[in-house]
Amino acid sequence: MLQPKPPVVTILGHVDHGKTTLLDKIRQSNLAAREFGQITQAIGAYQTFWKGKPITFLDTPGHEAFSNLRSRGAAVADLAVLVVAADDGVMPQTKESIKIIKETGIPFLVAINKIDLPGVSPEKIKAQLAENQVFVEGYGGEIVAVPISAKTGQGVDQLLEMILLVAEMEELKGDPEGEFKGIIIESKKDSFCGPLATVLVKNGSLKVDDFLVCEGVKGKVKSMRDDQGKNLQVAQISQPVQVLGFEEVPPVGALVFRGEPSSLSSPFTKKEIKIKEELGDNQKLKVIIKADSLGSLEAIVGILPSQVQIILKDVGDICESDILLAKTFGAPIFGFNIKVSSSIAKIADNEAIEIKNYKIIYDLLEDIKNRILHLTDPMAGRKIIGKAQILAIFTIKGEKIAGAKVVEGEIVKGDKICIMRGKEIIGESTIKSMKHEKEEIEKAVLGMEFGITFNLPVDFQKEDSIISYR
Repeated sequence: MLQPKPPVVTILGHVDHGKTTLLDKIRQSNLAAREFGQITQAIGAYQTFWKGKPITFLDTPGHEAFSNLRSRGAAVADLAVLVVAADDGVMPQTKESIKIIKETGIPFLVAINKIDLPGVSPEKIKAQLAENQVFVEGYGGEIVAVPISAKTGQGVDQLLEMILLVAEMEELKGDPEGEFKGIIIESKKDSFCGPLATVLVKNGSLKVDDFLVCEGVKGKVKSMRDDQGKNLQVAQISQPVQVLGFEEVPPVGALVFRGEPSSLSSPFTKKEIKIKEELGDNQKLKVIIKADSLGSLEAIVGILPSQVQIILKDVGDICESDILLAKTFGAPIFGFNIKVSSSIAKIADNEAIEIKNYKIIYDLLEDIKNRILHLTDPMAGRKIIGKAQILAIFTIKGEKIAGAKVVEGEIVKGDKICIMRGKEIIGESTIKSMKHEKEEIEKAVLGMEFGITFNLPVDFQKEDSIISYR
């Protein structure tokens, strides 16, 4: 039998406009202080009570890299709150959030935040919203706009009151005794517990010992916890719970249903390592991506440039098989919010495999972009001083000497050098000595022929180029 259900609310808006701080104030916790870079990294789900009535909030990320996650959050939610900072106005992610709201057709309210700041004008924000086809009360529409300060709490009670009022007007209903249906809000592989998934109950109820199926991933609910870490035996409609019991990490955004015990007898389909056929393409940066959750992994993969070739993408901490795969394809391993054990670090060091771990997604992206730049243009960021062509190779007392001629600029002993074969850098070093007609020199100028040795061994050949740079 259908009954009124608690609303599921998503918070949308531009980065730094106060979405996480608003949830922080509502839940009286300190989530914002725990976020790296003050940016929410993945969708979380939290339930609070206002005047005895539950409201579930989806904490959707505000960075533009997470547009896919925000869109998914809007599709899962019953209502949306569009947060706009009174001192900043309508910004790019605000417009993107408005687009998502209109595409999904979800009812929404506007929270005009930061009204505690001096000189701000909520009326100015309402006018800007009207320019973007969002018509609030008093500006030609019926959309509720509530001035608030997420920092001080001013207006937050009124916002919660309006959320419940809009939810009542929308006549949100579900059947608590009906067939269970849930949605995976977040999932990850915990190093101690194994696969963990945040499930939002959309209909019916979820109980400990229930058997679940989710797009080929199966499991039995061993335990459930709410957002406060409290163990539960039953989860009701609109309640988010962290579930332990899936045999693999279920895909984020997938529907979950109750299954039969017999369905668990079949082996699970393991994740396939997807490797593109054109692995011989040296103009692509081969990488391995490991992230703490599927939501983070999806966001990272979604913003990688086309010049990146993903050898493996998976959730969980780096393991020995990842190191071996990286060695096979000559790929660095990029981790996001994961742990690298000392034993794995030692194996990587022995195999000369680079592991980079990040807390902020755009630091990872910036690193990858720089690597792509150096892949396509090896001399990017280097000031070239001179260029010489290797004409001959000599060996004297076991030391390899290049006989070269300066063809551009000059070669100065104090500069760094790299050896290029075509467009590829085959080695880098510094100059050990330079001689012209048996005389030690500090500099070779344009047109001069000279002999050169390097401090580090470089496997150079005739017709290779010596590039001097700073």
